[in-house]
Amino acid sequence: MGQALEKPKLFSDVKSFVWFGCIMFVFIGLRIGYEYYNYKTFIAKPFYYTYATVITSYDKTKNAKRYKVLKLKSDDSFTFYTTSHQKKDFNHARLRLQIFPNESISFGSYLGTFYVKSKIKNTEVLLPTFKNSLLYAVNKQHKDEAIASFYNAIFFATPIEPQLRQKIALLGVSHLVALSGFHLGILWALVYGIMLLIYRPFQQKFFPYRHALFDVGLVAIIVLGMYVWFVGFPPSLLRSYAMVVLGWAMLLLAIELLSFTFLASVFLLLCLAFPSLLLSLSFWLSVAGVFYIFLLLQYTKQWNKWLITLLVIPLGIFVLMLPIVHSVFAVTSGYQLLSPFLSLLFIIFYPLVMLLHTIGYGGVFDSVLVALFSLPKEASEYLLAWWAAAMYIALSLGAIWYRKIFYLLLGFSMLYMFYLFIPI
Repeated sequence: MGQALEKPKLFSDVKSFVWFGCIMFVFIGLRIGYEYYNYKTFIAKPFYYTYATVITSYDKTKNAKRYKVLKLKSDDSFTFYTTSHQKKDFNHARLRLQIFPNESISFGSYLGTFYVKSKIKNTEVLLPTFKNSLLYAVNKQHKDEAIASFYNAIFFATPIEPQLRQKIALLGVSHLVALSGFHLGILWALVYGIMLLIYRPFQQKFFPYRHALFDVGLVAIIVLGMYVWFVGFPPSLLRSYAMVVLGWAMLLLAIELLSFTFLASVFLLLCLAFPSLLLSLSFWLSVAGVFYIFLLLQYTKQWNKWLITLLVIPLGIFVLMLPIVHSVFAVTSGYQLLSPFLSLLFIIFYPLVMLLHTIGYGGVFDSVLVALFSLPKEASEYLLAWWAAAMYIALSLGAIWYRKIFYLLLGFSMLYMFYLFIPI
């Protein structure tokens, strides 16, 4: 039998990719320069009037004085914190503010989220939106507010309660709560799969010449795009959506999809379009997760597909991401070893609880979730030194080209896992 033809690569050779990368770095540099000019203009103003919508509002006490901390999204696309001593309920409110920027706001904070003093000039209570009605519909199906916040987080990317966030971190499943490519992959499979079942009979009878991947894929892309917009463009979800769109286009063009040049291209394009992503930790962790998936697939692509799906990817990502995660987050618990198993269960759990909430039975698993989140009681703190993290990243990059370095990387990450979870 003849050897299967290889798909053409995104870049014909290394030289063309290097040229693309250099051009993108120039444009990203120009874009950051433009943003820096806007930043200097912004902080030079003694005050600034803007309209903003309240994202979150919570009470805080300092020196026996209570005040409110507001997280706001302005009409100028700024996301910032401010404080108010007014006793109003600012939830679901739109404010007109006078803000007072100064040099205490760093350029990095300006691109991301910053704190600024302000005076609230006017408060307008917003009418309930469709999203508010969905949040309320989820809330009323749960007696436990923490469980309700968990479901709203995995459905609509809303903030989760601090105490529950800590418990979720101790279980090692923070990636299941923050909307990312994992969720988008499940949603793509659902939307594309269901629509394909409907599309096939019509295609066979009326338009057999049509390409299902284009027709159904286009509708799925539009539906997922509306969802990403609806939940407010979380950075990790935005990265995932860009990869889905470009991946779909590459499949249509029959170009090799699982390549590091593809991942690097998506990364550079997103940084050009949204420079603030460079300061988003969730974005970097999301990119790292996809990088290690590609790395695992590169060296196991000849293995059985079910073995890769059910064992290699869940366990491999957990082990390989440990040094990356622990270079930023120190919290460690033995229950984090459940993460690969819980990640597999989530593939079934996620669409199932969507259906259950749609028909009004969203509370079916509440007692199970309460018991699960109650498991971790204590935690240790282990933070990987910056130099060790830098060496690990260097090994990771080297593993792209050399199998022996990949095995060395895998061995290091496994030793680190034993160090974290097996007491000596």
